[in-house]
Amino acid sequence: MYKRTEYQVIKNRLQEQRKFIQVVMGARQIGKSTVVKQVLKDLDAPYQLFSADNVPATNSAWISNCWAAVRSLKESKELESIILVIDEIQKIANWSEVVKKEWDDDTFHDRDIKVLLLGSSRVLLEKGLSESLAGRFEEIRMSHWSYLEMKECFGFSLDQYLFYGGYPGAASLIDDDDRFQQYIQSSIIEATINKDILMDTPISKPALLRQTFELGAAYSGGLLSLNKMLGSLQDAGNTATLAGYINLLNESGLLCGLQKFSIDTARRKASIPKLQVYNNALKMVYSPFTFEQAILDRKAWGHIFESGIGAYIVSQAFTHRFEVFYWRERNDEVDFVLRKKGSVVAIEVKSNAEKRTEGLEKFRQLFNPQSSFIVGDGGVSAEDFFSMDIKKLFK
Repeated sequence: MYKRTEYQVIKNRLQEQRKFIQVVMGARQIGKSTVVKQVLKDLDAPYQLFSADNVPATNSAWISNCWAAVRSLKESKELESIILVIDEIQKIANWSEVVKKEWDDDTFHDRDIKVLLLGSSRVLLEKGLSESLAGRFEEIRMSHWSYLEMKECFGFSLDQYLFYGGYPGAASLIDDDDRFQQYIQSSIIEATINKDILMDTPISKPALLRQTFELGAAYSGGLLSLNKMLGSLQDAGNTATLAGYINLLNESGLLCGLQKFSIDTARRKASIPKLQVYNNALKMVYSPFTFEQAILDRKAWGHIFESGIGAYIVSQAFTHRFEVFYWRERNDEVDFVLRKKGSVVAIEVKSNAEKRTEGLEKFRQLFNPQSSFIVGDGGVSAEDFFSMDIKKLFK
């Protein structure tokens, strides 16, 4: 079975002495549970795996019961060490307070119980971690599957990856458009909105949240002002409501609104957002084109190409903790500006010969980025870009 790079990270952490709670986080359907099960199977260590999937949200005592079962097993079998794994832990209300209490109790009594937590809602996990577990945990962030992973595991071509994105569960369905779209809609979009966002966040207009995502996904890779979005949506609220919804969609790994790169924070926050999905499958599920039609339509493929490059960049940004912006001044623009600890990288995506790239030179003059290059025609090929270690661009 294919093993992602996180396999070795998780395995190494669980083989270390008990130091921190390990928290694996990432969007839905990217293989978090699968890679953890691979590690547990290959480790020569006793473990217990629990899932909060069907546990009532108010039953916080369930976590303590899991812990009690593991302690009992450790004691009765006289085990030196044991691993406790809890999947979808963010579904339990006040989970972080209970985890803190049980972890601290083990620490006080010198019990060697290593803990691994998994969750698909970044927002709920990070909220709990920051509130109660400061200093007690390490994050292992998992992104959507890259082109190299989809190629190696499922034989995807570059064009297939750009069109169908990187969801492993959908890879076998790409020959049947209806099944592919149904999987993306039900297993990812609806599951994320219903189980990760609406369960924990009071949303006054759930239908508007869905419409915001659908419109944003369709426009992925392009600029769309919140006021224009309001004009396109039914039952629209105000721009603050839309901005809040885009933020929730971002924290759930579906869609983000990139801000304009500027030294001035106020100008950055007031800018028109550039909408970007985290996985191009989320854009293509709303496309009127089939794969064959899209490849033949130069303009449509240009939008798909840019959104696909952007999806890879924002997914990598989540894993490697860098910021992503766009830049535009009058007719000059740069598609993606990456920043980490003061280092700036400018990337222009060029899907056809007609697209102007003077903006990249203008950006170089104004901001002197550490690195700047074109992806596509006349620059680094998409295949080579997807093969890059993005972390090294900042060194």
